[in-house]
Amino acid sequence: MGEENQSFVTEFVLLGLSQDSQTQVLLFFLFLLVYMLTVLGNLLIVVLIHIDSKLHTPMYFFLRNLSFADLCFSTTTVPQLLFHFMAKRKTISFAGCSTQIFVFLLLGGTECALLAVMSYDRYVAVCKPLHYSIIMTQQVCLQLALGSWVSGAFVSLIDTSFTLSLPYRGKNVINHFFCEPPTLLKLASADTYKTEMTIFAMGIAILLAPVSLILVSYWNIISTVIRMQSGEGRLKVFSTCGSHLIVVILFYGSAIFTYMRPNTKVMNERDKFISVFYSAITPMLNPLIYSLRNKDVKGALKKMISRYF
Repeated sequence: MGEENQSFVTEFVLLGLSQDSQTQVLLFFLFLLVYMLTVLGNLLIVVLIHIDSKLHTPMYFFLRNLSFADLCFSTTTVPQLLFHFMAKRKTISFAGCSTQIFVFLLLGGTECALLAVMSYDRYVAVCKPLHYSIIMTQQVCLQLALGSWVSGAFVSLIDTSFTLSLPYRGKNVINHFFCEPPTLLKLASADTYKTEMTIFAMGIAILLAPVSLILVSYWNIISTVIRMQSGEGRLKVFSTCGSHLIVVILFYGSAIFTYMRPNTKVMNERDKFISVFYSAITPMLNPLIYSLRNKDVKGALKKMISRYF
């Protein structure tokens, strides 16, 4: 049958992470645990920072934005994944797929920008402590946070528009557990070169640029810390920077691998599991790495527990 006689796709079939029924049950409980920890951890951070006046500082303001973004980011994909583990018919409508792509990219792009903003905040705090309150004013913090959300929305709008402007006829089986541009392009019934180049360009703006800023910020932080006379202070900052960089490598590394390489027509199992890192694992890790180990957050948590329980 000629391509011109094929009808446009109205829904997609998601193959998910596994076709084996026993493996699906095991994965269901694993991802349920991951999602519960993600929701509880990020929601706790948002609530604690909101109710404790001691946490009303630039660092925690950005952390609250990050936790809210992570909470929504994980909710965009994981609940559907959990449902499909138990469903016989693993489908998503074209409209649902389009919405998922836009929201996923918006939140993912926002998180990329927020992580860069947070690294800049730490750079100013460690390297320019005497000027911190002058540089990181409330207005500047609001502008940086708003800029992060706007940049995420802009990148999402561009990538989503180019991806969905392509015709999709006939083929509707996605070898993935959610909709995102690289997987959808494999099903397009037209040349995808322009869309691939657009996604690559947006990747430079929202992935490579922020990760470069993060690396420069932490390089300057580490250089400053090395000159510290306090061994305990050096150890504390190195420990914090090390854990932050692990999250950065996991999140940006897996996202860059997916969005910054030539598109192929075959989606293998490795690609799907790499997507798990930035869509499910890092939103769960961020509260622990950035907040819950912090003594101020621990103090706010103890205070809240003693007040309400």
